Amino acid sequence: MKSLNVGMIGGGFMAKAHSLAISGVNMFFDDGIVLNRKMIAEVNEEMAKDAARRFGYEKYTTNWRTLVEDPDIDIVDIVTPNNLHMEMAIAAANAGKHIICEKPLGRNSNETKKILAAVEKANVKNLVAFNYRKTPAVALAKKFIDEGSIGKILNFRGTYLQDWSADPESPLSWRFKKDVAGSGALGDIGTHVIDFAHFLVGKIDEVMSMSKTWIKDRPIQTGGLDTLGNKSAENTERGVVDVDDEISTLLRFKNGAVGSIEATRNAWGRNNFLTFEIHGEKGSLYFNYERRDELQVFFAEDGDDRRGFKTVYTGTPHPYGEGLWPIPAIGIGYSEVKIIEMHDFLQAIIQDKECEPNFNEGHKIAQVSDAIIESSKKQKWVKTNV
Repeated sequence: MKSLNVGMIGGGFMAKAHSLAISGVNMFFDDGIVLNRKMIAEVNEEMAKDAARRFGYEKYTTNWRTLVEDPDIDIVDIVTPNNLHMEMAIAAANAGKHIICEKPLGRNSNETKKILAAVEKANVKNLVAFNYRKTPAVALAKKFIDEGSIGKILNFRGTYLQDWSADPESPLSWRFKKDVAGSGALGDIGTHVIDFAHFLVGKIDEVMSMSKTWIKDRPIQTGGLDTLGNKSAENTERGVVDVDDEISTLLRFKNGAVGSIEATRNAWGRNNFLTFEIHGEKGSLYFNYERRDELQVFFAEDGDDRRGFKTVYTGTPHPYGEGLWPIPAIGIGYSEVKIIEMHDFLQAIIQDKECEPNFNEGHKIAQVSDAIIESSKKQKWVKTNV
């Protein structure tokens, strides 16, 4: 059995999610590759040592370049703040490593264009971690669309609503700083909806957008790790928020469909309300990630006496069902979706094929994001150039 060594750059929340996927992928899918958690990098000795202990890495470093340049490392997994993605991904590509990078791929399309050029030149496998598209119910929606079950798509409506930053006393993490994050709710969560739109409907051609920053300043975060909405009672000093809290945008797709996207982190009562509703000439589909085992379907061919949405509970007969739990609706979680993501990445390595979504798709999403920002400033329709 082939063995590959993984080097993880970053030791926070996403390092936990990715490390769990690395450790669990062969329990769910027998890919014929053993993944070794070889090395993890963090910003100082204490954090690096603790991350290695918690997530099961053989060794650690405080210099991410040491990890990238280590000849024993086959896969570099980047789970750092957005401003570090470009430099790290390009260095990993130049070192001939396969790369997984958390989303968004870069702060803007200028960065993602450079990252894409580097991996194409190096001919290494690359995946940007828009993991929600790996949810079996989302993959099932794609299957129904590709089979023509809902006919030509007319409309897409997508939302991603959270409330973790609705409290003005939640700390000023890097996610609220333009020089680090690039954008706010748009890059953090809105890009997941853009990915759904591209994956399920097609390329977005044009956008008409508006954005809003509701909370202008926040308590400056103490400590190195992102606290994601936990109050910072230790620090009364406040810093400026210079990214969007909320975006809304109308869409025109290249294939003629229309739609809309909403994304906010200030929606009290919404935890992880990631949804899409797609209307076609022959039916409709609806998905809500908070009920991730379910896909709501309506097929127009059903008789008048049984019209209405019905619920399909994903399981063994559906995408990825062979590797997950054997009973429909037994329940999957965030970790299983990350495991599926890792499985698809390994299959791309084994079969020498393109990953999905790869850095090319990550670049196109960045182009759409740039157009949304431009449109919100100019208050007019803007082409995405994807």
